Amino acid sequence: MEEDLIKERKKKLEELKAMGVEPFGRRFSPTHSAADIIEKYGEKQFAENEESAEDVSVAGRIMLVRGHGKAAFAHLQDRSGKIQIYIRLDIIGEDGFKIYEKVDLGDFIGVVGSIFRTRTGELTIKVKKLCFLTKAMRPLPEKWHGLKDVETRFRQRYLDFISNPEVRKIFSLRAKVIKYIREFLDGKGYSEVETPMLHQIAGGAAAKPFKTFHNALGMDLYLRIAPELYLKRLIVAGMEKVYEINRSFRNEGISTRHNPEFTMLEVYTAYADYNDVMDLTEGLIKDAAEKTLGRKKIIFGENELNLESPWKRTPYYEILKEFTQKDFIKMNEEESRRYAKELNVNVDECKNKDEIVNQIFEKIVQPKLIQPAFVIDYPVSTSPLAKSKPDNPDLVERFELFIGGEEIANAYSELNDPIEQRKRFEEQGGTIDEDFVRALEHGMPPTGGLGIGVDRLVMVFANVLSIREVILFPQLKPEK
Repeated sequence: MEEDLIKERKKKLEELKAMGVEPFGRRFSPTHSAADIIEKYGEKQFAENEESAEDVSVAGRIMLVRGHGKAAFAHLQDRSGKIQIYIRLDIIGEDGFKIYEKVDLGDFIGVVGSIFRTRTGELTIKVKKLCFLTKAMRPLPEKWHGLKDVETRFRQRYLDFISNPEVRKIFSLRAKVIKYIREFLDGKGYSEVETPMLHQIAGGAAAKPFKTFHNALGMDLYLRIAPELYLKRLIVAGMEKVYEINRSFRNEGISTRHNPEFTMLEVYTAYADYNDVMDLTEGLIKDAAEKTLGRKKIIFGENELNLESPWKRTPYYEILKEFTQKDFIKMNEEESRRYAKELNVNVDECKNKDEIVNQIFEKIVQPKLIQPAFVIDYPVSTSPLAKSKPDNPDLVERFELFIGGEEIANAYSELNDPIEQRKRFEEQGGTIDEDFVRALEHGMPPTGGLGIGVDRLVMVFANVLSIREVILFPQLKPEK
């Protein structure tokens, strides 16, 4: 069936050529978008047979056609939305109408005409001139309107955009969120920077990297798992307030929360600690919601989230005890492992007590953190780049932010002691980034660092439950 439709379109393409019309046209200059016309004329009440004094020119894709004979209605879709057009033989002339008769759903055309209202009250362009811009050789999917097949939606995102207006809204929102992040930080005196994506040593987070090889240098390199260590070098250099909206890569599983490449915001502030960073984070996200959504109370899944300050701040072991009735500070590794198995938490690959407890936290506590909550003061073994608490060296000044059960941010008072940093690297195993340690030896002021998962933040703002919904081209298995 589709092949027959393609043959028919090829035939029309040749007929257009025979008429002297380019099927893949040239430049066209729209004066208005569909949304511009609706905004300008949406409240205007046209009298019978009245039309606008001005002509408009609009370009877009044909999404619907109604009518036969010497007149027809169609819907033209551009990036802003849809507008109805009206084509009549006695207005656009015989040559123009012959061109229109070669138009199929999915084709791009440009039109020039005046605005009027139909008898049913729909705002419409009365076409006086029609320009053929692009012949679509493939038809839209049979059920293109509201395309639901997940595989098709993510693999052929262009069809998803054509079919689902709400998808375009998600990515418009994403762009606004990122724009506002920049405005917020720039307004507070931060400098946006760019750091390398190819690293000689994979560092800055605990994750498996993607490995590649540089032919000219004859050396292995890694796609960055985080920009952290380079940004802290800039703090050493005296920049004091820096941020990067970066693409990072982790060679790990794919899920509703994880994609191998993702967008992070990292922010570093000299002379600050994790309490200052909590204030910064709360202000940024709260204001971003108000600026991009127009409100601080939003719906995510089945819950209404209240982003108004103040947000809850609870120590890690305290919130674990609140939800499990267990004091993990007093429990040993074997007791923790036994309790995890009672909860059906898989801890087979956990190497120590802290890893076991973290798995329990992720399974039991995290899903219940619906309203914005900072969980603070984590065990030192889970945070090798964070500064220890002065009153308890077994804990670090670190927080994670949870909203709607999703981990949105991770931050800490940065470890700036090069001797302690080397010791932590050695305890972790693996290759030590000697240049980073050397940079610390030159002196890094007390610093607060922050990482926010931009994709996950947009998920919450857009009320979608899969990270694939907020990434234009998510990673997929090869097409069968």
